[in-house]
Amino acid sequence: MTADESESPPDEPTDESDEVPVNRFYDALEAHGQPVITATQLARKLDTTQERALRALEQLERRGDVQHQTVETDPTVWYATDWAEMVDRERVVFFPNRRRLVVDQPTQFTRAQCSQFAHLVDTTRSGGYLYEIRQEDIWQAPYDDFEKLMRTIRQVIPERSPHFEEWVEDQWKRANQFVLSTHEEGYTVLEAASENLMGNVARQKLDDTHLRAPIDDTTSWVADEKIAEIKRILYEAGYPVKDERDLESGDELPIELLLNLRDYQQTWVDRFTEQKSGVMVGPPGSGKTVAAMGAMAAVQGETLILVPSRELASQWHEELLTHTSLTEDQIGEYHGGTKDVRPVTIATYQTAGMDRHRQLFDQRRWGLIVYDECQHIPSRVFRRSADLQSRHRLGLSATPVREDDKEEDIFTLVGPPIGTDWDALFQAGYVQEPEVYIHYVPWADEDAQNEHASADPGHEKRMLASMNPAKIEETRHLLEKHPEKKALLFVEYLDQGDAFAEALDAPFISGEMRHSERRRLLDEFRRGERRLLVISRVGDEGIDLPDAELAIVASGLGGSRRQGAQRAGRTMRPEGNALMYVLATRGTSEEDFANRQLRHLASKGVKVRDGPAEAVE
Repeated sequence: MTADESESPPDEPTDESDEVPVNRFYDALEAHGQPVITATQLARKLDTTQERALRALEQLERRGDVQHQTVETDPTVWYATDWAEMVDRERVVFFPNRRRLVVDQPTQFTRAQCSQFAHLVDTTRSGGYLYEIRQEDIWQAPYDDFEKLMRTIRQVIPERSPHFEEWVEDQWKRANQFVLSTHEEGYTVLEAASENLMGNVARQKLDDTHLRAPIDDTTSWVADEKIAEIKRILYEAGYPVKDERDLESGDELPIELLLNLRDYQQTWVDRFTEQKSGVMVGPPGSGKTVAAMGAMAAVQGETLILVPSRELASQWHEELLTHTSLTEDQIGEYHGGTKDVRPVTIATYQTAGMDRHRQLFDQRRWGLIVYDECQHIPSRVFRRSADLQSRHRLGLSATPVREDDKEEDIFTLVGPPIGTDWDALFQAGYVQEPEVYIHYVPWADEDAQNEHASADPGHEKRMLASMNPAKIEETRHLLEKHPEKKALLFVEYLDQGDAFAEALDAPFISGEMRHSERRRLLDEFRRGERRLLVISRVGDEGIDLPDAELAIVASGLGGSRRQGAQRAGRTMRPEGNALMYVLATRGTSEEDFANRQLRHLASKGVKVRDGPAEAVE
């Protein structure tokens, strides 16, 4: 630790009270480097008097936190009553200059609080978490005012750092410096918080194609067709734009929601109604689809819903008929199987992105565009979305992370995040917190290990680690360990999927399977007529499996960061104990991949544990 990052000594106990929190005693004991400490030594560590340190120790003893031992020829020594608690306790170390936070053994509450204002960078097997607080984390923090944000930060970082808090306040203000609004005469204007910002930021970064004309020193008339570009340019300059325009509601479409929203879902809808755009972020099983129907009922306009798969299009269709007042003749689907444009149309990203289907965006006066699994939006659909900035826009995602690090695409073209921290939903019982385990599986035999060792680095080496035959035995053991649970087994490679399907006598769902057959198997699984499905990447997203109780990830650990969250999410439902096992071949890159994929879950308050395989020596 550098000098500028060193921590100041703990504050001395006040005159009003000699009480010392037990964590301060633990810190002093660790700094002392011995299992016992005297009152004099504690006084030095706490920078206080021996008399006050002794009174503090006596208070801790009365509470049962410490004990003492008196020796005739030596001073009285004090030690912790519960050594396990001391070893496993949460420790927070903050580096204000780097804006990095190291938390050892964090509680679920601390992990959930950190997810509100910080980005999880790394985790360790011993329970350490490294967070970084970036400017975009402050911009997107789900708080209505600065004091609420700082209250959450101080719950995690109790020590004050004026320099850091000034930086947080500056970033908070940056997120509110530029506002797009609708002028009383109907055109769009960009308003800056000061003359300096308009002159030295907006009018320097934006050109004549963006700004049609100045209105006054802080306001400019902007080109409606350049709204998305304006948002992106100012975002990249460090000034996210607040969008408060009057958006089109499209052709009117009366929609009534036929069920009651949960409190947090209603909060999502209320915030969306206020913002007119945004991304609802919540774990699978939290009811984002239902909340989106609530948004449709709030807008009361014709709606275009974009989804990643035909299966999800069919599920949306059924949910709309079940939970809203919409009738069959008001809902259409637009994809490879059918092309039927109705007041509510559900289209796949693949079809919507094709040039010959561009008319889909213009064929009706859409009042709302819904992007389901919005981290999937292809770049060509993003480009077309730039022309839809005058409409209400709603994204849905558990993991709004794009692999090309283009999160600003989602922020600027769809909207800012709207959501409840996962921990709140776990605590309320709306969503079952999954138990996540990484099992490190040894090689099945020396031949398999030697083949991996001699393979070319890259794809071949990763494929051999993924297809380690010993994973079949470990999977069989896990299924026998949890015979009452319906299970999903995820694989990366078709040959491996076939091998697992044959060994476990289960169907293998892949992209090569016909849609009708895939849907039949999924329906059977949903009804409980099947207990196990082997699934390739086609099942990672876009297929709703509401009653999966066990997920086993046998391969695919070299994939995207969001895959771990999506696969664990298949088990996040209100009922039952949710389990996820990740199988990684020991001594290969899969170990690092497994930890990398599950960081997103850890950042959301989910405890991830690891250990050796249970069935393979």
